[in-house]
This record gives sequence, structure tokens and C-alpha cells, in this order.
Amino acid sequence: MTNKIFFFSLLILFLYSCSSNEDITIQNKKLTVNFIHEWDGTLVTKNDFNVVKFATEDKDTISIERYRYVLSNIKLVDNSSFETPLLDYMLIDLGEEQNLSFTIDKLILDRTYTLNFTFGFTDADNTDGAYADLNTTNFNVPQMLGGGYHYMQFDGKFISATTTTPAGFNYHAIRAVNLTDPANIIYRDTSFEVNLNNIVITGNEATIDVKVNIAEWFKNPNTWDLDVLNQMLMPNFDAQVEMNSNGRNVFSL
Repeated sequence: MTNKIFFFSLLILFLYSCSSNEDITIQNKKLTVNFIHEWDGTLVTKNDFNVVKFATEDKDTISIERYRYVLSNIKLVDNSSFETPLLDYMLIDLGEEQNLSFTIDKLILDRTYTLNFTFGFTDADNTDGAYADLNTTNFNVPQMLGGGYHYMQFDGKFISATTTTPAGFNYHAIRAVNLTDPANIIYRDTSFEVNLNNIVITGNEATIDVKVNIAEWFKNPNTWDLDVLNQMLMPNFDAQVEMNSNGRNVFSL
């Protein structure tokens, strides 16, 4: 009995100490996350589609005709690595103005967080036919390329520095696949994790604005030459790996 009293006395002392050192507010919050698309600081909306006007790092000029992509495993992570899940996945479609923001009402502590999400699907989540809404929007990857889903479909036209006639491009990101040896097909998970840090959340409502710089797909660290890499990129293993590298610089706060 004496040991039990001593234990509970220590527990009460510990809880009191915690509450006195950190003022923790426990309540549901209305959290809104906005995805704001731009081209090197210039806002991009569906009204900017189908006009050849965006200059790439390689001095090509492009139009945007379709820009949609999947984010998955969207969550908040605090400094003690505690995770608050927000959404399993979402398809963002700039041209259709679909899911450019989401609002969620959830129990969230007043703390500093990292917004964490995956661009595309990890191999564990990239299950063929698993997502009914993506099936109906033609976001699937053909079985000959490994099945599963696109990470991104980015289509438009471009005029290069050496031509005057617009040509089409299809900048589609998927899990990289090397079909060189049919007896030894090689896959690489080219989804990537994004961590946006130092987000302070307090009060009853909070808003997080995520900047999506579309221009980064063409410039950093790989300067993209649309004369060479414009179509048939899905079965191009090396191109998918370069997309993975460039995409890591697309998202910021």
C-alpha cells in the first residue's frame, strides 16, 4: 500500500510539473491548407492555361493545358514526432480547380508542427486499382509499366529556343521502370516526402499556405531540355529519376 501511495504521489507531481512548464490547449481546431500555384512568384490559375507564355530555365516557352497530381499521407508532425493524420490522399487538379484547398476539423494541440506529405504514392500505397476516384479520372498506369497510379500528369505545348512552331509535351511522373531487360524489369519508387517546417498552430482556427512553384520541374537541379525530353517519359527510367530530383524543390511555405 505504501508503495502505491508513493507511486501515485510521484505521478501527480509529474503531471503538475508538466502542466506548469507548458501551457497546453486541447481542443478541436478548424485547419485549412491551401495549395497556391505559381511560376517563379507569378500566380498561376486555370485562366492562365492554354497560352504559351511561361519561360523555362532552358529558354523554352510553354503553355499549361493540364496540371494535376496526387499527394498522400498528409499529416502534421510535432517536435516530439507525434503525428496527427489529416488526409490519406488527394488529387489536386489546377485546371479543374479541384482540391486546391481542404479544411478539416480535428483535435490539434497548440504547438509547432511540420506539414508532412508524400508526392505521389509510396510503393506500399501504390496498389493497382485501389482508388476508385483515380480509376474514373484515368490516373492509372498501364500494366506493362507496372500498374498503380500516376504521381502527376502535366501536359502542354512548348516553343524551344530553336523553333517557332509549338509542339506538345507530356511531363508525366510515375514509379520509375527500366524495361531494358524483359527478364529483369527494374522498378524504383520515385515518390518523395515533403517536410514543411516551423508551422505554429494556436487558437481555434489556423491556415497553412503551401506554395507550389511549377517552374521548378524544369530547372533544379536538372535543367530540362524539352527538345529532348518532351514525350514518352513514362518508360524513361532516367527521366523519372530526374523528375524526382526536381520535384523536391517544388513545394514550400
